[in-house]
Amino acid sequence: MESTEIFSGYVTWVITLVVFLVLLAPQIFKILREYERAVVFRLGKFQSVKGPGLIILIPFIDKIERVDLRVLTINVDRQEVITKDNVTVNVDAITFFRVVDAEAAVIQVERYIHATSMLAQTTLRSIIGQVELDELLANREKINKQIQQNIDTQTDPWGIKVVSVEVRDVVLPENMKRAMARQAETERDRRAKVINAEGEFQAAERLVDAAKMIETAPAALQLRFLQTMNEISEENATFAFLPLPMDFLEAFKKKDPSDLIRKKDNSGESKDDNDE
Repeated sequence: MESTEIFSGYVTWVITLVVFLVLLAPQIFKILREYERAVVFRLGKFQSVKGPGLIILIPFIDKIERVDLRVLTINVDRQEVITKDNVTVNVDAITFFRVVDAEAAVIQVERYIHATSMLAQTTLRSIIGQVELDELLANREKINKQIQQNIDTQTDPWGIKVVSVEVRDVVLPENMKRAMARQAETERDRRAKVINAEGEFQAAERLVDAAKMIETAPAALQLRFLQTMNEISEENATFAFLPLPMDFLEAFKKKDPSDLIRKKDNSGESKDDNDE
């Protein structure tokens, strides 16, 4: 009888101990993953940063805040911004950041993810408002770098490192799209005219060089004439163009009487000179 009471007493103590351990074990032992850190507060005061792996706490005295050290992503909502040249655009972006100091991220700021998101929105509006539309469209990498540096400078006391910021989309008003399309078309027309003019100029230069070369060797003009006639004859054409020299029609021009008198006078003077 006594042995039965002793056994039942032992069983009661064992059950009580097991229940006590089951209830206290989650408060004493914590397992943290490789990318997690635990900021430990003892009686409300900062104690240490622990992890990863198994950590031991004092139950009901130590409290922890888990911090994820992986790179986090924030979608910056679309913002309506007026650029420096007074053009209204809608811009959205993506912010990549990570916690490098778990203690500062928990103690220095409340809800560091939300705070970083709000800061990214205000910085995006501020930077876009300082640039013109052409710069926003052409120098996207430069603007991304500037936004990233500004956010990183302000989040550094919070123990947060901004990895990068990417402006994802720039939505323009319809009237601005049409104006830019007209501008691009006009620019293409201008370039086409400039290229055409440059081609004409280079062709004129080569023609001048060819004329100078033919002037030094007059037989080259006759050879070129014969070559052209040969090329025309090879084609199955019903007609052909026959080029004539520029001075060919000089013989058919009407003579000026004053020129004839002047020529006679010159010939008479020359005869008198010969007689003398």
